Amino acid sequence: MRRAAVLAALLVASGAAIAGTAWVAERDAGAPLRCAAGLVAIGPRCCGEGQTLSGDRCVGEPARCPSTHERRRDGCVARPRRVLVAGGEAHLGPSDWEAQGVVEARTVRAGALSVDVHELDVATHAACVDAGACRGPVDRADPGRAAALTLEEARALCRFTGARLPTDDEWTWLAMGAATRRYPWGDTGLVCSRAAFGLVAGPCARGARGPDLVGARPGGATPEGLQDLAGNLAEWATTADGARARGGSFLSTAAAELRGWRPGALPDAQATGARCVVDR
Repeated sequence: MRRAAVLAALLVASGAAIAGTAWVAERDAGAPLRCAAGLVAIGPRCCGEGQTLSGDRCVGEPARCPSTHERRRDGCVARPRRVLVAGGEAHLGPSDWEAQGVVEARTVRAGALSVDVHELDVATHAACVDAGACRGPVDRADPGRAAALTLEEARALCRFTGARLPTDDEWTWLAMGAATRRYPWGDTGLVCSRAAFGLVAGPCARGARGPDLVGARPGGATPEGLQDLAGNLAEWATTADGARARGGSFLSTAAAELRGWRPGALPDAQATGARCVVDR
């Protein structure tokens, strides 16, 4: 009887926690700070100030963009940048109650890497196609938006930038670090100003048909400054027998889908992109 009561209490507590997360996300979705300074929330998107939404695209010349982005006639585009992430090891285990039965205890190791701050965007993909290093066609509208890519396209685009895709262990290390953070930014605080998730039918927005602008939610950065590791687009990470999609996406609605420990999922063609790394 006592054990049943304890289990019931745990279920009630976990349900309350999930409901609390959804409530905080719904509240944050309407806050003016959902998007970075220099951007405005229009429907499910973060667009440059002065732009409008046409379908699911930010269109028109922006009057203002974030300081990290170039203001172009066709939109705000993040300036390409990489940061050095020191190597190390993280000891993973089912410490998070949602990881019970999902995560097998193991040690993740990674060497020092120079890592893209942002996910690869449409502008970079278009430049690769123009150079003949990637296959076209590419939708050039909304150039600062994260680019959905097949595994072949992601590998070609990373090669074009002088880099490669991270391995699954490397991606886990980038997202969790030695502290094995639940989310890229820390253990708590899954709100809409930190991750582009739940953009189709809530809790952060409704009506999205694709990802958002890269770097639109700097509050979700890792300690080293990597953005959008949780949400926006899932990211390709290579394995011994292929590749996995990691990190959740704009389609995700459950908090567990955005956890750094979450095993790779089957890629969704409209919701998987990439970031590149260089060995150091």
